[in-house]
Amino acid sequence: MNKPKPTNNRFSVLVVDDEPANIDILLGILSPYYDVKVAPSGAVALKIVQQFTPDLILLDIMMPEMDGFEVCKQLKTDRLLSQIPVIFVTALTQGESEEKGFKLGAVDYITKPVSPSITLARVKTHISLAHQMRITENLVTKRTEELSKSQQSAITMLATAGHYNDTDTGHHIWRMAAYSKCLAIACGWSYDDACLLAQAAPMHDTGKIGIPDAILKAPRRLINSEMEVMRSHAQIGHKILSQCDTPLFALAAEIALCHHEKWNGTGYPEGLAGEGIPESARIVAIADVFDALTMKRPYKKAWSDDEAFEHLKEGAGKHFDPKLVECFISIKKEILETKNHWNQLEAEGQMASVADLVPQSRIDL
Repeated sequence: MNKPKPTNNRFSVLVVDDEPANIDILLGILSPYYDVKVAPSGAVALKIVQQFTPDLILLDIMMPEMDGFEVCKQLKTDRLLSQIPVIFVTALTQGESEEKGFKLGAVDYITKPVSPSITLARVKTHISLAHQMRITENLVTKRTEELSKSQQSAITMLATAGHYNDTDTGHHIWRMAAYSKCLAIACGWSYDDACLLAQAAPMHDTGKIGIPDAILKAPRRLINSEMEVMRSHAQIGHKILSQCDTPLFALAAEIALCHHEKWNGTGYPEGLAGEGIPESARIVAIADVFDALTMKRPYKKAWSDDEAFEHLKEGAGKHFDPKLVECFISIKKEILETKNHWNQLEAEGQMASVADLVPQSRIDL
């Protein structure tokens, strides 16, 4: 038999059995190859695994007070402990008990009286499988984290590119994205979808990278021909962001194209009206305008919060979706708390990114 080789960094096994003689037998079989801990009852075993995580558990079924099935059931309710392979060691006849054990999450059975060769072979097999699974899961986790960082960087770069020549926006793109997330949740979006919107919203002006500086930075009111060029940033942004068909960038492209549409159909570029405008763009339009109004710019002073909310009310049914405006005003306290939070970050000179908007676990991949 291909026995496991004794090493300094040995795998560990927890033996759970209420009979000392059975524990002694298993200790004799396993100790030369594994670090073995023992538990004389299910209750003790559950306490041990809270302090020490074995690589495998050999679990007797027939024990007083708490049998092996109950121990296995409790182990599988814990996210971390559920990954430990459990092998039942039992004198019960196979069949119904075996089926029950597998349903509870056991990986194998060993029948009493135990065979040293079978015991070693099965323990080695399942420890190796579990070890390889952990290696694979760690690799996937690492790759996912790397991909998440790349995604965050792409969002930040595209969002920043859209405002590269606008030196006075500060944290605008992140603050308006935070408002968008608040409004989305308030109007019934799921938390995950609202997080996706928060990642897409900062890219709404990506198309401005294609607008000439002479127009983008003009210190005057634009003439009609220049305004037509400026308005093309919606299509440019849509074209850029549509190069990727993931849910995130599809949503970002939708917002880039439609965030200047108006509820009454007088917006651009397509003159969409009412619910013909994607809700994502209707949400971002409110968040974007509110933040722009409350920002100080070289050509205007910052509006007061009340003035900005009043402007949204006046624009409801014309520029903005009236139901969304009502919803935005209903969460005024949350909006102002969000505004203060981002203003504080800006005042402290802290750099911002999409990671400040969305928990790591919600970053879209």
